[in-house]
Amino acid sequence: LALLPPSARSCCFGVGPTRDQQPTRLYTAREGSKGRSRPQGRRVLPIERTRGSEILFGVAPCSMALSQARRDLFRLFLKQSVGPQRLVSSELVLQAAARGVPVLHVGRRELDELCGGRVHQGVCLEATPLRYKRMEEDEGSDGESTNRQLLWLVLEQIQDPMNLGALLRSAYFLGVDRVVTSRRNSCPLTPTVSKASSGAMEVFDVYSTDDLRSFLKAKAAEGWEVVGTVSQSETVENVPVISCLEFRWNKPIILVIGSEGDGLSLETQLLCHQMLLIPSGRTLHPGIESLNVSVATGILLHSICSQKLRKGKGLGRLLARCHHDVNCAAVSDPAEGARAPDLLISRKPDAVFGVSRVLPLQQQG
Repeated sequence: LALLPPSARSCCFGVGPTRDQQPTRLYTAREGSKGRSRPQGRRVLPIERTRGSEILFGVAPCSMALSQARRDLFRLFLKQSVGPQRLVSSELVLQAAARGVPVLHVGRRELDELCGGRVHQGVCLEATPLRYKRMEEDEGSDGESTNRQLLWLVLEQIQDPMNLGALLRSAYFLGVDRVVTSRRNSCPLTPTVSKASSGAMEVFDVYSTDDLRSFLKAKAAEGWEVVGTVSQSETVENVPVISCLEFRWNKPIILVIGSEGDGLSLETQLLCHQMLLIPSGRTLHPGIESLNVSVATGILLHSICSQKLRKGKGLGRLLARCHHDVNCAAVSDPAEGARAPDLLISRKPDAVFGVSRVLPLQQQG
C-alpha cells in the first residue's frame, strides 16, 4: 500500500480526500456568473393572518363558502393559472367581488405555506371557522312529524376529519335531513373536513349534542326508531340484528354510526331498536371483516334512502312490491298522507304488459 498514491490509499481505508485534494464539482459556474453558487430558490415570506381565522383550501370548499353567508370572509388567495384553471379562477374572482372579498394573486409556495402543504388546487380562502350548531338552539325547527319520512344520521365520536368529511358528503347527496354528532371526542369542523366533503360542509348544517344518550332516549319517546350498526361478527344483547336489505322504513329513523376503531359504545347499542349489518359478497378472511366507516355509512344510507317515498314515485314503488298471490289490495300513497284507498290491484296479469292491472277504485264492482 505504501507504493500507492495518497488518493488510492484513502480509498482503501475509507478515508476522505487529503487536505491538498479538493472534491470534484458536480457542476461549474456559468460564464459571467462570477463563481456564485446555484441559487437556493426564493424565500417564502409568511402571510399575516387575521386573528381567529382559518384557511380553507381547494376549489369546491372555497367556492361553496363564497356562495353562502355562513362565514366572515377576509381574503381569497389565487395562484396565477392558465388554461381551464384560469376559468375557474375567474369564476372565484367574480364570487369574491360579489361578497366584497379582496383577491390576492400569489405563488404556489405561498399557498402551500398557507394550507400546510395540503392539496389546494391553487385556491385558499381566509375565513372564520364554522362551528357545530347545538341541538338546543334549533330543536323542532324542521316541523318534524311522525307522519312523514325523516332520516337523521348520528355520529358517535368520529375523530378522523377525512372520514367526517366523506360522511357529510354522502349524507348531503343521499338526502339525510340532519347530521348530529356527539360533542365529546369528535372531530371539529376543520378545513380538512370541508375539503373531504367537497364543500358539502359549507352548505349543510351539522349539529352536536353534549348528551347523546339522553338525546336518543328523547327521540325514541317521540316515536323515532333508533337504528344502530354492527359488523357481521358482532351480536348485541336483546337487540335484533338484521341485514340492511331487510330493513323497512316506515317511521322517522335515526341511524347511529360509531367511531372508526371501537364502533358504537355498549350504552348506545342498548338504546337501539334494531342493528343493521351489511352482508358481504364472499367469505371474509379474518382481520378483513369490516368496511371503512364512511364507506359502510354510504351503503347503509343508500339502502335506506332508496325506500324514500317521493311525490309521484312512492306509489310506483309500493306497486312494485305487491305480491301476486292476493286477490285484491287497496293502496293509498303514503306520501299524500292517510286517506281512503285510491286504487285496487287486480290479481289478473295484463295480457300486454305481463303485470297486474291497476284499476281506479270507482271501476271496481
